[in-house]
Amino acid sequence: MSAPANSDVFDLTVDLVSRASITPDDAGCQALIAGRLQAAGFNCEHLRFGAVDNLWATHGSGAPVLVLLGHTDVVPTGPVEAWASDPFKPEVRDGNLYGRGTADMKGSVAAFVVAAEQYVAAHPQHTGTLAVLVTSDEEGDAIDGVRHVATVFAERGQGIDWCITGEPSSTDTLGDLLRVGRRGSLTGTLTVKGVQGHVAYPHKARNPIHQAAAALAELTARHWDDGYESFPPTSLQVSNIHAGTGASNVIPGELQVLFNLRYNPHWDAPKLEAEIAALLQRHGLEYALKWHRSGEPFYTPEGRLRSVAREVLGEFAGSAPEESTGGGTSDARFIAPLGAQCIEVGPVNATIHQIDEHVRVADLERLPDLYRVLIERLLA
Repeated sequence: MSAPANSDVFDLTVDLVSRASITPDDAGCQALIAGRLQAAGFNCEHLRFGAVDNLWATHGSGAPVLVLLGHTDVVPTGPVEAWASDPFKPEVRDGNLYGRGTADMKGSVAAFVVAAEQYVAAHPQHTGTLAVLVTSDEEGDAIDGVRHVATVFAERGQGIDWCITGEPSSTDTLGDLLRVGRRGSLTGTLTVKGVQGHVAYPHKARNPIHQAAAALAELTARHWDDGYESFPPTSLQVSNIHAGTGASNVIPGELQVLFNLRYNPHWDAPKLEAEIAALLQRHGLEYALKWHRSGEPFYTPEGRLRSVAREVLGEFAGSAPEESTGGGTSDARFIAPLGAQCIEVGPVNATIHQIDEHVRVADLERLPDLYRVLIERLLA
């Protein structure tokens, strides 16, 4: 491996990526991080729920509370033979560091650690609280990770003023996009009940596909809204439909439909669930509907966090960043309801979850400086 000389963030990223922390297995990443942060003067609390590890590290006290939020778990690699190099043996090629988690998001976590160490060394008596929160359950079910930690924080009365999530947010160059919110995500599993029978005797059966067709057509054609500030319009996508026994001469007795809504702050999950239940009932279906609420939308309005981030990213990227609420979801959706303003700032996301995931070494080298400057200006 051709590595940059004396690069703390590079070495730490390589160490983290070398650990096969496929969700929800942390594979020792958080112990490594905690050891470094404790040596820098942070108080570290390990919060393990079920099979999930969470680390809460703090330095200083009182308000404002600035949290650096990340995750140590990664998605599965897919077929290892499809990778140009072992996904858990990081390798530098053509100025890029390859390996699972380099971009999403062990590079950012390593940069958080280095930036935090540098900041408290330079400002041991800083105002407020600097905190690092990492979980091993962001890429998985997201039940016993930050969602659970946020519940514990609410019970404790732990306040958070600002949260910077290190998700890979940049589009082409480091700092060219500032994420200031995320859409909500709601998944429905619909089971429409019919009566199985022979296709030659439809009067003795009840075909759930035929019964559901009009309802599904209305559901997928519905215009939910026109968007909300910088949020795109709410959308519903059917991701799977399944029915039948495999035989062409059998009317199925059941139809299953899986669908997902990505929605803006015009809605919340209970309102959407009620709207869809009313539609299905209007069509006279016999059905069961199971919901999974991944998280409500959040939005950080104009204020100190956004203005500071805009200024810093502009300096790093050479021009003002695009301010966006696009993309999927992140663990910031669990922190925002605590009253925190949340943004996402991280490396280029072009290869996340893909074969041969990688991050530019030059970007990785700059990340600690970017995060440190954000910390310095917010806690000044």
